[in-house]
Amino acid sequence: MGILAERLSRVKPSPTIAVTNKARELKAAGHDVIGLGAGEPDFDTPQHIKDAAKAAIDRGETKYTAVGGTPELKDAICAKFKRDNNLDYKPNQIVVGTGGKQVLYNAFMATLDPGDEVIIPAPYWVSYPDMAILAEGKPVFVDCPQETGFKLQPADLEKAITPKTKWLVLNSPSNPTGAGYTREDMKKITDVLLKHPHVWVMTDDMYEHLVYDDFKFCTPAEVEPALYDRTLTVNGVSKAYCMTGWRIGFAGGPANLIKAMTDIQSQSTSNPSSISQAASVAALNGPHDFIKANNEVFKQRRDLVVSMLNQANGLNCPTPEGAFYVYPSCAGVIGKKTPDGKVIESDSDFVSALLEAEGVAAVQGEAFGLSPHFRISYATATELLEEACTRIQRFCGSLR
Repeated sequence: MGILAERLSRVKPSPTIAVTNKARELKAAGHDVIGLGAGEPDFDTPQHIKDAAKAAIDRGETKYTAVGGTPELKDAICAKFKRDNNLDYKPNQIVVGTGGKQVLYNAFMATLDPGDEVIIPAPYWVSYPDMAILAEGKPVFVDCPQETGFKLQPADLEKAITPKTKWLVLNSPSNPTGAGYTREDMKKITDVLLKHPHVWVMTDDMYEHLVYDDFKFCTPAEVEPALYDRTLTVNGVSKAYCMTGWRIGFAGGPANLIKAMTDIQSQSTSNPSSISQAASVAALNGPHDFIKANNEVFKQRRDLVVSMLNQANGLNCPTPEGAFYVYPSCAGVIGKKTPDGKVIESDSDFVSALLEAEGVAAVQGEAFGLSPHFRISYATATELLEEACTRIQRFCGSLR
C-alpha cells in the first residue's frame, strides 16, 4: 500500500456509518432489516426551509459565497446565539462549515501541535478521537460510566488535565447516551476549567433543542462568562431542523481562532453550499414550532424504547435527557450463549448476533469508548421501533 500516509494507520472508518451501510446492504439483498444505527431524524425538512432554498435557486444564488458563510447566515447565527444562549458574537466571530463535523475538524487542525492533548469524556461521538489524531493531537479519554449518568465528574476532569492539555470536548445532550448537563453540572465543570487557563473548551451543542421533560439546555460560555474567550461554541441545523443532508454546521468563538479555521477551510473545501446556507437562514430565523411537535414524538418513542428494553432479559436502559439515542447496558448477557452455541463475549458480539438472528442493526458500545453497552437511535418510525424492540426482547430471551 506504499502510496498511503502513515497517519491513516491510526484512524478507523466511522463505525456508525459502517453499521448503517451494512444494514442497507442486507436490505438491498432482500433481508428484513431494521436499522437503528443512523443518527438522523426521520422527519422531513420543514416546508418553509425547503421553500427558502427553492427561492434562492430561482434568484440565482448559485455562485461561490464568502468562505466562512454568507453575511445573512452569519447574522442569523449571531441572533440565534443571543436568543437561545445569551451569547454575544459578532459576524467576524462566526464560521459556517459543511456540517458540524467540518467545523470541529478545522478547529483541531487550526490549534493542535504534535502531542497536544484533547480530553474526551467517554462514551463519546465516534469522530472526536480520530479527528484529534488526524491533527496530530492525542485523545485523552475519561470514563463516565452509567453510575454517574454518563456525565463527566469534576474530580475526573481535574485528574485528566496536564500541561499538554489544549481542549476539553463537551457534548450535551450527548451522542451516544442522550445525557444532558444541567446548569449545576455544567458549573462544576466550568469551575475546574477556571483553574486551568491553558485549557480551552469545544462544545458540541448539536442536540441543543432535542430535550425532554423539564430538562433545560445550557452551554459552557453561557454558564461561566469568564470562559467566553477560550470557548468554541459549535452547533448546526442538522438535528433539530431535520437538515442532516443539507450539511451546515457553525461555530462562535474568538475572532483569531475563527479566522484560522476559515483559512484552513479556504484551502480545503472553501464555502459551504450557497443553497444550504439560504435554507439555514430560514431555519434559524423562521418559525420553530415544529421542533416542539417533533420532540413530543421523540419523547413518546424514547419512553417506548426505554420501557421495552428494560423488559428484555439482561438489558438495563437508563432514561436520557435529550438527543434521540439510548445507551443500554448489555452486561447481563455477556457470557451467555446464542441458540447456535456462540458465546456473547462483548457488546460487539451482542450486536453482531442480534443483526444475524433478528435483523436489528445497532452500534456496539466499543465504538463509543464505553462497554458493555450498545447504542440505539430512536429517530425512526414508531411502529418500526416497537417491532425492533420486540425482536431484541426475543433475542435476549433466546440466550442461555
